[in-house]
Amino acid sequence: MQTMPAHAAHHQDNEIETLEEFDAIVSARGTLAGFRVQAVDLTDRTRELLTTDTAGAVFLGCPMREEAAAKVRAAGALVFPPVPDLPFDPYRGHVYTPGELFASLDKGYEATPDALAYAWFQQTKADGDVYASMLRSVHDDSVSDALDELLRGTRVVGVMGGHAMARGTEAYERAARLGRALAQAGFTVATGGGPGAMEAANLGAYAAPYDDAMLADACQLLGKAPSFTPSITEWARSAFEVRERWPKGNHSVGIPTWFYGHEPPNAFASHIAKYFANATREDGLLARSNAGVVFLPGAAGTVQEVFDNATPNYYESRGEPTPMVLVDRVHWTERLPVWPLLQSLARNRSMEPRIALVDHVEEAPEALVRLARASVG
Repeated sequence: MQTMPAHAAHHQDNEIETLEEFDAIVSARGTLAGFRVQAVDLTDRTRELLTTDTAGAVFLGCPMREEAAAKVRAAGALVFPPVPDLPFDPYRGHVYTPGELFASLDKGYEATPDALAYAWFQQTKADGDVYASMLRSVHDDSVSDALDELLRGTRVVGVMGGHAMARGTEAYERAARLGRALAQAGFTVATGGGPGAMEAANLGAYAAPYDDAMLADACQLLGKAPSFTPSITEWARSAFEVRERWPKGNHSVGIPTWFYGHEPPNAFASHIAKYFANATREDGLLARSNAGVVFLPGAAGTVQEVFDNATPNYYESRGEPTPMVLVDRVHWTERLPVWPLLQSLARNRSMEPRIALVDHVEEAPEALVRLARASVG
């Protein structure tokens, strides 16, 4: 299994995202000039702020005492203060964790930061408020920056599929086995971060350190709440029950969106990059799947993702085409005949040897490796 790189080792040299980094920089360099300090609580660092050069520094959403804020501004720093009464931090330096988005789940999903952020989004979107629009953009850009730092140096395989796939079904367990096989093969699994096939793949990646019996037991336990309707609360609680019973799960990534408010994020992705802008999220998920994408059976959204991924492969706008594996021959040739069109697009182009159609999820990891060899060749 591939180890997720340590976060702190990979961000830009002039970015400070934790109090520990702040203290280390001040101690080692004696200056904050030109640094970007992102969402760090500096309330108890007044002495350091008053005595350290901050020329050209930018403080994004860092709580600090008024005298410290006045001094750093006077010394040539820009201070973007925390925004009061927001259910999210637009300047955040890290992607989310399941525990963070589902905090207060014991009071019901409606009380969680995830639900509150969606409610705020719905209200401000209706208002058309330019200030709220700016906050959403800053948040999404911060999340993209954090995601890039997190994934640097990893081999990411995207797994795409519909949200309608119910827990307790054979299809769900197959998708989970796919996520597990990919993680065990050394890939970082990335999904759209929602329910259904997305959750199944994240669950499978989570289960990578465990045996077959664990995955079967987890699927059976989750089957008691087969869908996020009618109760997101019960659906999410059963996921956390699995996590508590088997706490040493493997990492994976979920990239969901508040645009689809009816789709909560799943709790099996260890790192969740949640966006307000669905277009940013869609493109970002596919662009970061540098080791290829597996497409499970889905409907309109998954069809869109197939061609969103095919287009840069066709034009080579992101460099060499990356592998694309479609799973379920009947689905992609008869129910939704995407495969013939994809084949026609690829013909006589560099993407042609990098697409594959397989019957079963068990064949997907080997197909990815085979297509990757074609890329190298």
